[in-house]
Amino acid sequence: MGKNFRNNKFSKENEQKEFDDQIEGRNAVLELLESGKDINKIYITKGEKHGSITKIIAKAKERKIVTVEVEREKINQMAQTENAQGVIAIVPPFDYCEVEDILNEAKSKNEKAFILILDGIEDPHNLGSIIRTAETAGVHGIIIPKRRAAAVNSTVVKTSAGATSFMKVARVNNINETIKYLKENNVWIYGTDMETEKMYYDEDLTGNVAIVIGSEGFGMSRLVKENCDFLIKIPMKGKITSLNASVSAGIVMYEVVKQRMK
Repeated sequence: MGKNFRNNKFSKENEQKEFDDQIEGRNAVLELLESGKDINKIYITKGEKHGSITKIIAKAKERKIVTVEVEREKINQMAQTENAQGVIAIVPPFDYCEVEDILNEAKSKNEKAFILILDGIEDPHNLGSIIRTAETAGVHGIIIPKRRAAAVNSTVVKTSAGATSFMKVARVNNINETIKYLKENNVWIYGTDMETEKMYYDEDLTGNVAIVIGSEGFGMSRLVKENCDFLIKIPMKGKITSLNASVSAGIVMYEVVKQRMK
């Protein structure tokens, strides 16, 4: 196995805390409550006592989390997304993991590593959507760069439908150095690229794999592309030559799932 990844420049102790401290939306807050993660306080629109709000209040009471009823105007002032749905949870900063933790997650489940590397995804809606699909597909963890990419914030959490509560996310300084570390730990790197001839479904994805998804509009950076062990593509039959990053990620992730179910 490769060198220990703790206590070096990729360690989360060296990262700056640059994320939002509130989660908005009924599904996202309910998933957060059920995950058992820390919540400081929950704000709820005064008079809202039906549907999923009832479940949120009951679960918060069960976990002894303070709930505060406020006017709708106050909720709207606090909201960082377009639709908070009358509920906002105040939480500690998002707790990024280390790459080593992702590898250990696979080991603890006695499974081949299944990792996603996002090379510069900038749209938080795309990041949230990818995290949601990754969680349902059984991905052990997602790796994102610290710079020039979306971080996990309230928009990401809401778009993920609460999947951020269950998905390990590592935020690293250098994607290429991280790829080298994964290779040292017997993980094959598969980059998605439209210029290659190899189709994603023709590759054997049953071993330890990390799938690289490039940024919106630009794809993978040159060095990341060069550091991949294999390049794969999704066939395009129409006049449009590319897919949304979250759609591409979903297609390849579920190919991994399909192959591992055989």
